[in-house]
This record gives sequence, C-alpha cells and structure tokens, in this order.
Amino acid sequence: MKFTKMHGAGNDFVIINMMEEPVEIEKIPELARKLCHRRMGISADGLMLVDKAEKDGDYRLRFYNADGSMGEMCGNGARCIARYGYEHGLAGETQRIETTAGLVIGERISEALYKVRLNDPGIIDLHREAEGFDCAYIELGNPGIPHAVVIMDSWDEIPENELRELGRRLRYSPAFPKGANVSFVKLTGENEIKAITFERGVEDFTLACGTGSGSITAALTLMGKVSGIDTKISMPGGDLFVTVKAEPCGWAHDIFLTGPTCIVFEGETKEI
Repeated sequence: MKFTKMHGAGNDFVIINMMEEPVEIEKIPELARKLCHRRMGISADGLMLVDKAEKDGDYRLRFYNADGSMGEMCGNGARCIARYGYEHGLAGETQRIETTAGLVIGERISEALYKVRLNDPGIIDLHREAEGFDCAYIELGNPGIPHAVVIMDSWDEIPENELRELGRRLRYSPAFPKGANVSFVKLTGENEIKAITFERGVEDFTLACGTGSGSITAALTLMGKVSGIDTKISMPGGDLFVTVKAEPCGWAHDIFLTGPTCIVFEGETKEI
C-alpha cells in the first residue's frame, strides 16, 4: 500500500489515496492505529484518506485520529491534503474538499504555503465553566469539532506533565458532552498568541492544531483581545495565521487558516 507522509507546522499525517489503494471502511480504524503508532508504525497524529466526492466537491477527505477514532475534520490536515490534491492533479489551485464537518475550501498560495477556509462555527459559548476554569467553547462545522480555549498567561511555566494532566482532565470534562480539544493560550504581543493544544484522539499535545488555532482566534477576537486579521498563533511546531470575521452580536464566521505544509516522504507499507 502506497502512502505519503506530510506535516503542517509539525502536525503530521499519513495520506492514502483510496481511489488507487482501496480500503474497506470497517478496517480503517485499525489501519489508523497501526500506521500512526509512534514506534511500530509510520508515526503520525492522524490518517487521512482521499476518496471520491459524494456531492459537488473535488474529492472527499476521510480523517481518522491516531487512536482509530473518526474525526470530523482537521485544519492542518486539510491544508496538507490541499497540497496533495493539487500536486496529484485532483484539483486546481482552489479546491472544494468534502469532510464530515462540511465543505472546506483550500487555496494554494505558493509551493508550500496553503490556506483553507475552516467550517463556520455551529456553537460559540465564550464562558463555559469546566473543572473550575472559565473556558471558551466553540464547535466548528456540523457535526462540530469541539474546542475549549483556556486563557492562562503562565501555561508555559507549568511542568509539562502537570499541564498534560490538566489538559486530559479538561478534555474529558462533563462540561463538554463530546469531549474537547483543549488549547492553553497567552497573548504575547499585539495580535500575537502563544498556544498549545491537547488533542482528543491523539490524547496528548500536538505540535500544532489548525482548527484549534481557528477557534482560539475566533474566541479572542470576540473578546476584543486580538484583531482577527492575520492573527499569529505560535505553536510548538511553527506559526499559523488566522483571519476571522466577528460580528457585534457575538458570532464569528469566515475563518481562514494559513500556514506551511511539508512532504516528508513517500513510501509503501506491507504491514497491513
């Protein structure tokens, strides 16, 4: 089975083209667990499968987390898949990508730089208490990708294991019925944010989170803490830039995520 390994700001993925390498749907969760394993597989945060479009998109993205659970969508994954789609002739410089969370528009900026329009939020709750913390809760798309945003100026001074346990506790908090990706954030300058995300399905911190960056920017823009125009999100794997439209009524939409993509290597695996 042929595959491509890519990453977007350190958020890494294994990509398989189901139109060339047929995979039975019921076998995908186990395939994701095997291929994404950090020591016994190719190693990745998630598995992405390119499939035929079911509606009016150029193609369909099926996304699975490293633990085999199906994800609604992935922002950095969508940016990577947009580059994959362009370089493999599946679509032009502007693409319509079908996902479980809805249609995502991808755009080629340069050879490695790609932008995607994330799904509009289905839920925005700027103040939801969870485990004693005031969190902003946002779901992107329908069904939505759940994100909790915790403003904590000293998060990067907390020992990593302690912060990880806090992220895990919040991720499973009853305040979030679907669970949540949990981002700890701090303002570092005008329109600049430093953040890290504990992702469900990976069950650990990742080097970057695209939908997390979109949710962070939407929340902080609505709170009046950033402009929402090319807001810089610095994550452990690199910088992402987000633009969002915020309305006086407390709603946000048209969230655009821009950042780098990288093709790590292409290969073939027989351990399936």
